[in-house]
Amino acid sequence: MKAVVIGAGVGGMAAAYDLSLGGANVTILEAEDQVGGLASGFKQPGWDWSVERYYHHWFASDRHMMGLIQELGWQERVIFPHPTTVVFHEGEFYALDSPLNVLRFPAISLAERLRMGLVIAYLRYLADWRPLEGTTAHDWLRRWLGQRTYEIVWEPLLVGKFGPHYRKVNMAWFWARIKARTPRLGTFEGGFQAFMDSFASLLKDRGVALRLNIRVERIETAAEGLRILTTGGALHADHCLVTSSPRALANMAPDLPAAYLEKLHALRSMGAVVLVLALRERLSQKGFYWHNLPKAAGFPFLSLVEHTNFIPAEKFGGDHIVYLGDYLEPDHEYFHLSREQLLERFLPSLKRFNPRFEPEWVKGSWLFRTAYAQPVPGLHHSKAIPDVRTPIPGLWFASMSQVYPWDRGTNFAVEIARRTARQMLHQDGLG
Repeated sequence: MKAVVIGAGVGGMAAAYDLSLGGANVTILEAEDQVGGLASGFKQPGWDWSVERYYHHWFASDRHMMGLIQELGWQERVIFPHPTTVVFHEGEFYALDSPLNVLRFPAISLAERLRMGLVIAYLRYLADWRPLEGTTAHDWLRRWLGQRTYEIVWEPLLVGKFGPHYRKVNMAWFWARIKARTPRLGTFEGGFQAFMDSFASLLKDRGVALRLNIRVERIETAAEGLRILTTGGALHADHCLVTSSPRALANMAPDLPAAYLEKLHALRSMGAVVLVLALRERLSQKGFYWHNLPKAAGFPFLSLVEHTNFIPAEKFGGDHIVYLGDYLEPDHEYFHLSREQLLERFLPSLKRFNPRFEPEWVKGSWLFRTAYAQPVPGLHHSKAIPDVRTPIPGLWFASMSQVYPWDRGTNFAVEIARRTARQMLHQDGLG
């Protein structure tokens, strides 16, 4: 069995791993010059660790990701620090990452805090997600938490994540975030790129061919299976797994039936813009890691993540690493402004985190943008998801748009990719 995997993110590499274990001859095609996809990173001279282009971490409950790492024998290289996540309210930051911190939150009354605790407990331990996808998170949370609690705590997070689409997002997506996530956050020694590079090296040792800087232009049927036209020539395969965006698959395989293409085009997603800074000094005076920022508070970005309050600055040559990130529609002006223009927009707000901040603290800055970062799940979204097995024989699709009701991330990318790889092997009588 000849299999081609398009995309060398963690999902694509996990699928390639299982396909190779099942006896397939596997080639991975990656358009970028390194592996890792949206979880890839970069490293500067003097840094011992890499920094992710888009902030990433694992949750202690990420059993698919942790299970893969254990299979690879690398569990001792996973660490779980204890950073603090905070929300901004009326000029102050408050931690809401534990039941005790929720009870201490002064912006809502004790009765409202207790009510919120009961609702979260219900979602985490009792609720079934299927009935929840018939109502929006906006309506459900307002009803069961109360208007005031919703407006203060949850509506700003939905607005920040989904922008103008926030009232369309169904409650099953919100349920999944409560159900699957934990306050404990983890990473890999050396950074996510260290994991990705180690995984790629292991795959090569297993005989998997990894081809970087190769862009797929078209996938079409041929007498011998599938013909994959790339910037590096044509390949033939019995099976091809695409792990990129729905729009990318639609462009690669325009011969897909109209009904399947319609599903691909109907899937909506938010893009992401992230400006990474290396500062001479620590920004957060209290050592906070993740700052959730309501749009109404006037910040020019959604979140400020001080990475070196999660991983010590010593790992980065003493530099203090800060992410300034936002989820935005792909036509937002931030996708067209230069790095220098975004710095001009963003830097004045840093004084709100530390009055001592001066632009001279910035030693380096890097800008990363992607149009495909956060799927938008509407009502009854389960009916809108395209099947991993496309109507073209041998062509498969496994993306973060299909992990619903779960949220995008490396954990569920691994789950859907490995599940699809098993189906591919089973269809050919392998594995």
